[in-house]
Amino acid sequence: MPTPEPMIHVRIGSRFEDIELVDLVAAAALTHLGFEEEVADRVCLAIREAVANAVQHGNRLVPERITQVVLAIGEEHLDIEIKDEGGGFDPDNVPDPLAAENLLKPTGRGIFLMRRLVDAVDFEFDDDGATVVRLRQRIPQPPEPQERESEVDI
Repeated sequence: MPTPEPMIHVRIGSRFEDIELVDLVAAAALTHLGFEEEVADRVCLAIREAVANAVQHGNRLVPERITQVVLAIGEEHLDIEIKDEGGGFDPDNVPDPLAAENLLKPTGRGIFLMRRLVDAVDFEFDDDGATVVRLRQRIPQPPEPQERESEVDI
């Protein structure tokens, strides 16, 4: 029987201040997995953006609605799933944040950023209308040990 992937589950109410808990947990997991600081920062920012979207747009800041975050640690990839209790949306109809009319808007860059910060981003919508955002990032592999020569020239 294969060993199940280690998983970290975090459930928060839909309040912006609760996003900090997810960020702390994700940062600790990425450090433990050996991510370089720059890559860990990018992945954490993508997670923050996805969770902020779930809290604000999916759950409409209703504190009783739950945002769930799962980090599944595989051998080669870290898969992050963020699920809200909202009504879903069409990711293909999100305005382009680089369009001239959107450049000065204070919002609307979350999906754009996620897609540039991690290896893969996918959206799924369940039968209840909830949005599930899946982020994937390759886990750094430890370097192969180098063979050492047994002879030393003097």
